[in-house]
Amino acid sequence: MEEPEVHPALEPIAFLLGRWEGAGVGGYPTIESFNFGQEIEFGHNGKPFLTYVSRTWLLDEDGNRVRPLATESGYWRALPDRQLEVVLSHPTGIVEIYIGEVVFHKIELRTDVVARTASAKEYTAGYRLYGLVNGNLMWAYEMAAMGQPLSDHMSAELKKVA
Repeated sequence: MEEPEVHPALEPIAFLLGRWEGAGVGGYPTIESFNFGQEIEFGHNGKPFLTYVSRTWLLDEDGNRVRPLATESGYWRALPDRQLEVVLSHPTGIVEIYIGEVVFHKIELRTDVVARTASAKEYTAGYRLYGLVNGNLMWAYEMAAMGQPLSDHMSAELKKVA
């Protein structure tokens, strides 16, 4: 089966398409800082949204994988005037809806809705920044959780591998 053409509405975020891999750093006022590896894949099926899957794993001081960390999946929907809606779900019982915009190869997203199951940890808001810098995907994530205000949590630099 032939791969469908990218939907024209996705033009502002088409630079995300593909598989990205790299490493980053994390921390939060309630936890110790850590290094992690990550793989993100953005795909499409010809409709006006991107599919999204991210997997992370803890790295030791030598860069070896220690154990899985977080995973999330969802959809990135491009809207008119370079606006975005992103729906993400987490196996930890959290669902987030982000709204934001694309300016050239920079994407800024803020949570509009956060829902969580009764067993999920307390999490109230998120802010994400993505950008294409010298061909690499750079991103940073701030979260408000566990009684803390919006604070730096994770950031990474990923290279396109496919």
